[in-house]
Amino acid sequence: MAKPTSPDLEWHENDMPFSPEFGDHFYSHDDGRLECDYVFIQSNNIPDRWTQKHQFAIGELGFGTGLNFLETWRLWREVCSENQLLHFTSFELYPMTADQIERALQPWPMLTELRELMLGHWDQIAAGDAVEIEPGIVLQLQIGDVTQTLPKWQGRADAWYLDGFAPAKNPAMWGEKLMQALATHTHPDGTFATYTAAGWVRRNLQAAGFEVIRKKGHAGKRQMMCGTLGGAQLND
Repeated sequence: MAKPTSPDLEWHENDMPFSPEFGDHFYSHDDGRLECDYVFIQSNNIPDRWTQKHQFAIGELGFGTGLNFLETWRLWREVCSENQLLHFTSFELYPMTADQIERALQPWPMLTELRELMLGHWDQIAAGDAVEIEPGIVLQLQIGDVTQTLPKWQGRADAWYLDGFAPAKNPAMWGEKLMQALATHTHPDGTFATYTAAGWVRRNLQAAGFEVIRKKGHAGKRQMMCGTLGGAQLND
């Protein structure tokens, strides 16, 4: 595999990374770590579901800075049992460099240890290898255009973090065919969560077989969406 291209970034106030190509920031101005917890971890009901499975698989559209992975890993350390296994697979077109990630994640000192452990394996991870960073934690990036890499992926997720750039700025990551592929690669009664509440994204998810719930968004955002494949209920 050819070495993937890293993103061109602008750095805004407080070293917040911004993509000129997509015209969007990589995380919320209102504390991206807390947004991750509210939108992705809690809205997928992940802490309760972890206790029910020996192996748990999370899929993510848009790895970005790695913030969602690191916050998930931090929580996993607090609640996991011995010999449990977490597979985290993220689909990313432009993996950041280690220096870009380190700079982008400076606001969260509670993630420093995990960030450094991840970056210690970054050459392998950024090449697309599945890496067991510590016992029970496996991270793999599926590198390339997600409309091509997701349909070819051999895995299935118990929960999805849909965290690409905003649908209006990156519509290909939210299209009907991709949501169909997402459903194909989701375990029965698997879940998703996303910060967006765009109506056309909701309709694409529903057409793919997801029951969609709209709920209050993070930090004053009016709405977000979460839901399940096949209609099993999520706790709000």
